[in-house]
Amino acid sequence: MLTGWPQLFQEVRADMKITTLVLASLLAASVSGCKLVKTDKGEAGGTAADPIAELVETTFDAKLVPALNEKAVDLASLRDAIKGGLDKAGESHGLKVGGAGGGWNFPVKGSGTVTEENRASKAATAEIDIDGDGTADAVLQLGPVIKGSALRDTTQLYDFSTFRDQIEYAKLGRALNDKAISKLPSADTPLKGKRINFLGATVIRSAGEKPLIMPVSIEVTP
Repeated sequence: MLTGWPQLFQEVRADMKITTLVLASLLAASVSGCKLVKTDKGEAGGTAADPIAELVETTFDAKLVPALNEKAVDLASLRDAIKGGLDKAGESHGLKVGGAGGGWNFPVKGSGTVTEENRASKAATAEIDIDGDGTADAVLQLGPVIKGSALRDTTQLYDFSTFRDQIEYAKLGRALNDKAISKLPSADTPLKGKRINFLGATVIRSAGEKPLIMPVSIEVTP
């Protein structure tokens, strides 16, 4: 008769119990070594706050638009200045970002007549004649699809070094464009043939190109 089996069984059970306790202790130690990061929650929805959206809301009307108003050069005057050299005009009226190939960013304003309006495209635009010769001198972007990030880059309000990475910085550019679009006349307000005043920003990379302007305001004049 195998009288040693009960004792052997008890020893195995004891070893298993010790092993279980050791594993549990190791798991507890590993968990205690992790840092739990608290995330801010929105007061109403309980979702994490979007810092980019908050930045746009707090700076667009309070800082960006006033900065553009203060520094904007009349588009007709800018065209004349560029004839004397793009870099010279940029040093006087603009801001360059992104190195030699980045182009000059200019805050611009002006008045003119809308000669063409394309609302069929998602990248809707309006062409504007500022000198009265019947030919478009610049293009205003109406969205919702917008090219470039001139609103972000034309002033020194938004410093790249304060953002986590290029992705976050690009997100800011899109958010500023979206905010600007929300303040422009909708497709229900035809612009063709109308006299307008505008304020916005543009990036120019060569002296001969037609400015593509991202406006923050378009006002139809009587």
